[in-house]
Amino acid sequence: MIKSMTGFASLTRDDEAATVAVTVRSVNHKFLDLQLRVPSTLASIEGRLRALVQKRVSRGRVEVAVSLQQRGTPAVEVELNETFLESLGGALERARERGYIAGTMTPGDLLRFPQALSIHERPEADEEIESVGARVEEAVAAALDELDAMRLREGGYLRTDLDARRTLLAELFERAATAAEAGMTALQARLQERVRELQADALADEGTIAQEIAKFVGRSDITEEVVRFRGHLQHWRALAESPEPCGRKLDFLLQEMNREVNTLGSKAEGPAVSEVVVALKAELEKVREQVQNVE
Repeated sequence: MIKSMTGFASLTRDDEAATVAVTVRSVNHKFLDLQLRVPSTLASIEGRLRALVQKRVSRGRVEVAVSLQQRGTPAVEVELNETFLESLGGALERARERGYIAGTMTPGDLLRFPQALSIHERPEADEEIESVGARVEEAVAAALDELDAMRLREGGYLRTDLDARRTLLAELFERAATAAEAGMTALQARLQERVRELQADALADEGTIAQEIAKFVGRSDITEEVVRFRGHLQHWRALAESPEPCGRKLDFLLQEMNREVNTLGSKAEGPAVSEVVVALKAELEKVREQVQNVE
């Protein structure tokens, strides 16, 4: 399947308990690089959120940001630092005996000492955390659905472009193969003419000459390269029609196609072949750049 690696999705879910906002961005990357930002209150479900993304996305740099605003007033706990207050009370009593201070300590006086009281939110119960976590997971899944739809839509444009380039590559390669065959025919004609000239030389070993000609012609044969390149084009079509992500496989396939073109260029004869080989390599590079956008 041709699916783009770039996409964006953003949504907000409201209910009586909380507001959950999710933003997902994805760009090109060789592998899956997931950046997940969630509130500390959702630390217990971070692993589940990562697994959710990894199940839906196979390649790309993906940033997922989750914000949570709960509607209920959080319960608080107040802790008294008795050790500190005992020490403080003893010090105040000694100061009072020596006439440095008068009167008694009031509750308001305690608030002047940050060490005396510790105020913090009471941890939520496990069932409350699980309930909020389930809503967050649903919101992230919905955002991933939107992201996938956008990546699939962009992938359709990529496939149209890549299909056209695959057709062009096939045409260019067939032109190169035809030019190579013509060059081979011309080469054989020249070699046969040279053989006739050598036959007039009494010192020439006709058997050795024939063997060298056969070796040279064999090294110039491009049948294997033609068969493999055509096979790569068929494999490309199969990957594009498969439901599985194919970006990395296409990237490897293009390397193999480039290798066949290089081999053909080194074996084939004639300026016509060289011209088409240059065009083939330029087009393969354009395709390779485009495939970097495919998941």
